[in-house]
Amino acid sequence: MAEQPSNKTYQVYALLEEMITFQDLAPGEAVSESQLMARTGFGRTPVREALQRLARERMVEIHPHRGVFVAPVSVEAHFRLLELRRGLEEMAVKFATFRAHTRQKEQMLALAAELDAFTGTDVRAFGGLLTRSHAAIVEAAHNEYLQLAMAPLQALSRRFWFAHLPDVAEHLRIAADRHARILRSVAHGDAEAAVDAALALNDYLTDLTYAALGRPA
Repeated sequence: MAEQPSNKTYQVYALLEEMITFQDLAPGEAVSESQLMARTGFGRTPVREALQRLARERMVEIHPHRGVFVAPVSVEAHFRLLELRRGLEEMAVKFATFRAHTRQKEQMLALAAELDAFTGTDVRAFGGLLTRSHAAIVEAAHNEYLQLAMAPLQALSRRFWFAHLPDVAEHLRIAADRHARILRSVAHGDAEAAVDAALALNDYLTDLTYAALGRPA
């Protein structure tokens, strides 16, 4: 089951994950609990718990006696991540195709329509759509262990993707199309099409990662 938005630790986690994804907190930047308390408006306990989760997910690095640092973005690490994400995402869409409830399918179709309608270059708005798309599939798979495995991979992959977009408008449109296709295939109960769409998405992410090798950091 997904965490409830009312949970303070989850709210801080979501805020910090967004700051890291869009480089409000830059790779390698040192951060303190007191700074993050001021920036998020939450107390020390939820900030500390959110940082511990982010550390488990490789978004931050916690070094005893040195502090907390935003983790770097590595092309090599992203290739290793995609190796795992590809197989897990294929599994997730298969499970979701057969296990999604009617209400979940309706939500997927509505989300696909939002992706179709998306225009422009508002990366934060699109980041919200991506997060919801990822969550919709994983939750419909109804396997909490798969959810635990997929969530950090997708968060790290979103972060890498937003940091390496060569043309924002073009690639937001590509990603919108890829994710809408997955959502519709799952909602329509077409496992073969869902797997094909998931693999096409991962092929696209792999190609983008190769392209990032040729660009300056």
